[in-house]
Amino acid sequence: MRVVRMQFNPSPRHTVGVEWELQLLDSESLDLVDGIIPLMEFFPGTTYVKPEFIQSCVELTSKISENSDAAVDHLRTSLDAILQRCRELEMSVCGAGTHPFCRRLALITPLQRYQYMEEKTGYLAHTQITFSTHVHVGMESGDQAIRAMSNLIPALSAFIALSANSPFWRGHDTGHAAYRHRILAAAPNYGLPPRFEDWQSFDRFLRTARRSNMITNFKDIHWDIRPHPDFGTLELRAMDAASDLQAVHGLVAFARCLMVRLATASEQEISRVLPRNLPAWIEHQNRFKAALRGLGAEFIVDKEGLHRPVRDVIGELIDFCLPVAADIDETQGMQIVQELLNLPPGYRRQLDAYADGNTARSVAAMLQESIIH
Repeated sequence: MRVVRMQFNPSPRHTVGVEWELQLLDSESLDLVDGIIPLMEFFPGTTYVKPEFIQSCVELTSKISENSDAAVDHLRTSLDAILQRCRELEMSVCGAGTHPFCRRLALITPLQRYQYMEEKTGYLAHTQITFSTHVHVGMESGDQAIRAMSNLIPALSAFIALSANSPFWRGHDTGHAAYRHRILAAAPNYGLPPRFEDWQSFDRFLRTARRSNMITNFKDIHWDIRPHPDFGTLELRAMDAASDLQAVHGLVAFARCLMVRLATASEQEISRVLPRNLPAWIEHQNRFKAALRGLGAEFIVDKEGLHRPVRDVIGELIDFCLPVAADIDETQGMQIVQELLNLPPGYRRQLDAYADGNTARSVAAMLQESIIH
């Protein structure tokens, strides 16, 4: 079987695009509702309001933007539109990595690709009721995208901790800041990516994976970060769905600045803020602890087991980004991410809402209110 080589479409500027997956709620019960089909009747042919794998999810996609400010402004327009239409359908929306109390299985959106995924994964497809924030950053070449991806692997725990927003699952306090990762761990081709030397080696992997029927195309790869050759981007997929646009703004700016910095910095510069050549088991442990403890996690920084608070690591990464922030017009966004680091994180706000109301419904009510403001 002949498999065609995958070409990377270069992006001459480090543009940015965002995908924000939101939960569709019944306006009375605040449980998830399978409302994407009637909602999409209001948005025929649009590329910015889209269905996703499960029918209780709507995805807002920004236009290709010069910076996070413009991307978030575009998302705000789409959010206002879907809030209005959802009211007409007796629905509402919220942002979080998981729903706090929904117990039923998901209905799959009846589109060809999603039906194929359901056929390939069976019952597993109906349990993947999760929501995330994805960030695409334009790369000048496939080699640059692969270099940035490999360099970013040790920093993925920082994004998981900072965005952690899924402490509840089916009405239970899971003890995890980002339980979404445990749900997705059952899926194939998920989690930390392997390292590749260059675009040629990544393309060789893709051709082998297709030839072996492991995947049909690169979209079947659901790593925390992956190149997107059609768009000419590097796509960060590790983050929970944010609860409001302010959080989206900070996370997107941070992701864009760090990807650009890691694509162009020297090995010596990178080694000052991120550990190099950690064993795979340490990288997996860092990732697990970030999802478990969020901003309270400890980050293992060397092969001897030395560890530091993930908050300190994030702070140093923010400082590392500042030299490029002004150059790529992300000064405002980086100010927001510094504020996020000092505010109660998403998972903590959910836990506090549960403590105040003593029900998981009170968590959904807080999330619904957060997205409006």
